Amino acid sequence: MTAPTAPLLSVQDLSVVFPARRGKGPVQAVDKVSFDIRSGETLGLVGESGSGKTTTGRAILQLQPVSGGSVQLLGRELTTLPRGELRQMRRHMQFVLQNPYSSLNPRMSVGATLTEPLRVHRSVPEAQMPQRVAELLTYVGLDPDVVRRYPHEFSGGQRQRIVIARALAVNPDFVVCDEPVSALDVRTQAQIVALLRSLQERLGLSYLFIAHDLAMVRHVAHRVAVMFGGQIVELGTAQQVFESPAHPYTRTLLDAVPVPDPALQRERLALAPSELDFHAHRDSGETCRFGEHHASTGTRHWHRIGPGHGVSCRFWPPEPQR
Repeated sequence: MTAPTAPLLSVQDLSVVFPARRGKGPVQAVDKVSFDIRSGETLGLVGESGSGKTTTGRAILQLQPVSGGSVQLLGRELTTLPRGELRQMRRHMQFVLQNPYSSLNPRMSVGATLTEPLRVHRSVPEAQMPQRVAELLTYVGLDPDVVRRYPHEFSGGQRQRIVIARALAVNPDFVVCDEPVSALDVRTQAQIVALLRSLQERLGLSYLFIAHDLAMVRHVAHRVAVMFGGQIVELGTAQQVFESPAHPYTRTLLDAVPVPDPALQRERLALAPSELDFHAHRDSGETCRFGEHHASTGTRHWHRIGPGHGVSCRFWPPEPQR
């Protein structure tokens, strides 16, 4: 048997604490998060607003100060790299932001937008930059003749294609996609997702796909990590998480996905536990369903349910008494 290849990205015990402000104490936004992403793989990171998804993505890219833990990309520890070396590593990792209307400079043409990262990272000689820009626009399904146009002349979907082209300019290995389709209409969402999958197959990209739309994640991700309160509470393949959800919070998210029957939807939402219920279980000191007492000590024991499928019991409610 051949030895498994090392992951492209390895995140271990990543923590982010926001400092105290205006009389309020510090906030633990990300709490000892761990996962790996292999070359050519998409990990979907899902959870409700405020769960720490975007902060996790920004911390991985070193756009947000890290309070603790390790982030290794291509075998290099990013959290301790000197500024000059970190700048060199940035060509291997890029960011696709949520809102295409605010992530492009309105005063820069498409050509200038795509040329800027080429100059910053010195990816190609100056004479070859127009050819590279045309190639990038072709990759994302735009006519190379649009190089002289400005962002306000494009639709939301076209702008997001330009944002993706900018991320690809320096031939990255890893891309964080932070809800890249949430600001678009349904038809355009499907087009952008198809584009991302096509680029992944063509260029061998790895994605961290951050989203709250579970239906979308199911069609994009190879594996899924469910995040709640700054922690990963369940991690597995997309099939495992969607067809055999183990954590009650995962089941709550799945129950919140709209269904065509309004009566059934109302019934599902009425039965879904609230966020306060999960916090109550976490703080109660009760025994989790595996019979291990972790809640009162605050530990996060990880239970292996199946191959590649695990769950944290910290928020797990006790089994009903019979």
